[in-house]
Amino acid sequence: MNLFLVSLLFVGGSCRWSEEKAKEWYDSQPWLHGANFIPSTAVNELEMWQAETFDLPTIDRELGWAEKLGFNSMRVFLHYLLWTHDKEGLFTRMDKFLKVADKYNIRIMFVFLDDCWNPYPKLGKQPEPVPHKHNSQWVQSPGVPISRNLRKQGLVEGYVKDTLKRFANDRRVLAWDLYNEPGNSRNPNEFAVPMLYRMFKWARDVNPSQPVFAAVWTGGWGNPNKLAPLNKMMLTQSDIIVFHDYGDIRHFRERHNQLKQYNRPIICNEYMARPKGSTFKDIMPYMKEHKIGGYNWGFVSGKTNTIYPWGSRLTEEPKVWFHDILRQDGTPFDKEEIVLIKSLK
Repeated sequence: MNLFLVSLLFVGGSCRWSEEKAKEWYDSQPWLHGANFIPSTAVNELEMWQAETFDLPTIDRELGWAEKLGFNSMRVFLHYLLWTHDKEGLFTRMDKFLKVADKYNIRIMFVFLDDCWNPYPKLGKQPEPVPHKHNSQWVQSPGVPISRNLRKQGLVEGYVKDTLKRFANDRRVLAWDLYNEPGNSRNPNEFAVPMLYRMFKWARDVNPSQPVFAAVWTGGWGNPNKLAPLNKMMLTQSDIIVFHDYGDIRHFRERHNQLKQYNRPIICNEYMARPKGSTFKDIMPYMKEHKIGGYNWGFVSGKTNTIYPWGSRLTEEPKVWFHDILRQDGTPFDKEEIVLIKSLK
């Protein structure tokens, strides 16, 4: 299926929210701010959700800390294999998770697919983290055997539709992130574009009450006539405009300015990499001023090892954490950050 044909097919069948509906939805929300959340005891999304390792006490404790910071939303990854193995069990655990989040006035942005990190996920006991290595055991969803096989991509349809139907009108669910960083980890456009097309189509077939989107994360966004195929689909088919940026405030501001022209609410659901200049003190006040929703990567430091930078060769804890906010005992990496975050809630 060539990229041009995919674009034509998709535009022809679009049921995207109108600009007015998107703005009305966003105006009804508080300033959305939180983190990408995985409990500190899980090495990846499979370990978070599998019945044997679903750690509700840790989830409860850590979401309680999030509420104390003033966070009102969290972004959370699901996984296709969980649905194939135990659909009803997964939905039961999602409901338990949502009950805890709701207790702390936190609404959830769920993520269906992901092209980042390890391409061959497997159910069962997950490997232990590699010491000092960033996201050493994070896994792609659904994984290369499906995402890079056009004939098998359709297997994901039931996962998406069943999940959306179950939670389509659940007020505890804020939004649906269809596909995290499509095309990352050397996943060619010839596979990522058709997969993303299918994800939007399946979501529109269900038509949930919450917005659906995929976030732009690379390439240029300023000229609508020169967008890469993936970026064009994300920016023209998402109900709200969502992006990732780990640059400093100058770069963040440039990205924001590029996205204003699309005339929809804007959320950044990945930011904050301290050594790269993406810091709370520079980015978070700007986001609040412009009502850009914001989700930093990482909350409580744990098995994902995201206090270490991408490609880290460190052998001890870095003096400046890359991601994450709190240690596992609830104490902060940087007390001044906590003061700032609480002041902006």
